[in-house]
Amino acid sequence: MIEVKPILNLRGAEVSYGSRMVVRGVDLSLSPGEIYALLGPNGAGKSTLVQAICGRLKLTGGKVSLDDKDPWSTPSCRRLLGLVPQEIALYDHMTVRENLEVFGRLSGVKGPALQAAVSTAMGLTRVVDREHVPIRHLSGGYQRRVNIAAAILHQPRLLILDEPTVGVDLDAREAVDAVIRDLRDTGVAVLIVTHDLEQADGLADRVGFLREGKKVMEGPPRTLIKEAFGEDMEILVQLSEEAGVDDEALMLSAGLQRRGRTQLWSMLDAGGYATAGRIDSLLRQAGLAPREIRVREPSLQNLFSLVADWRRAA
Repeated sequence: MIEVKPILNLRGAEVSYGSRMVVRGVDLSLSPGEIYALLGPNGAGKSTLVQAICGRLKLTGGKVSLDDKDPWSTPSCRRLLGLVPQEIALYDHMTVRENLEVFGRLSGVKGPALQAAVSTAMGLTRVVDREHVPIRHLSGGYQRRVNIAAAILHQPRLLILDEPTVGVDLDAREAVDAVIRDLRDTGVAVLIVTHDLEQADGLADRVGFLREGKKVMEGPPRTLIKEAFGEDMEILVQLSEEAGVDDEALMLSAGLQRRGRTQLWSMLDAGGYATAGRIDSLLRQAGLAPREIRVREPSLQNLFSLVADWRRAA
């Protein structure tokens, strides 16, 4: 088996602002043809780490390398990466093609190669049918895809996406996900920084959790979930109406926890469907008929909550 050399390597990466350390000894590698999702709450150090990878911020400790070169001290190696920011970074009065021609020139693509690069990028991101439409007339999903197209005109080997599905509907998210998979299949290494745990669960080959600047967990999503929860299943109970004080006490006594301020309650239990049936009987006997009870495998959301619980318990 041929070993694939990582395009990105971080070893013991540290970033401090005065006496405050915001990134603490992070190791991370990413190989061509791999999707890695970087997860963590606000303030965990994700954005700082991305700035260091892009060569916009100097590490105060450890090393970062793109194809064995330091992006801070060797700016030329930054051409190996493309960055898709969270905000749409396009000229809204220009068409899709006009935007891509401008961004292509800014990234150093000129002459006959420019038109070829624009056509290739539009094909990969599936926006050819909108090439003559001004950006301001496009849906949020199409704008996201054009944003990605602008970042791959110079054929980067590493693509970094910051919250690529913020503000888009389900259909648009699925379209963006398909684009990311297609880019992965061409051999591009993809690093996604996201709060969209469902997207990370479905897309990423590996995920890494940051908590207070440290990487506390890393691996394939399904493997991490299995290690954390074993045979437990997630049981979700949707109530038809607002729960009263007595109703809440009953739900809590059954082992259920409320999801935020919603009427959705959940628990993890190895009993699965048998436990769901027991809860259904308990609630109906108390005159609290549930609208829906679902049983499913635990998700990255459950794992994310577990990591947050570690923080509260620390």
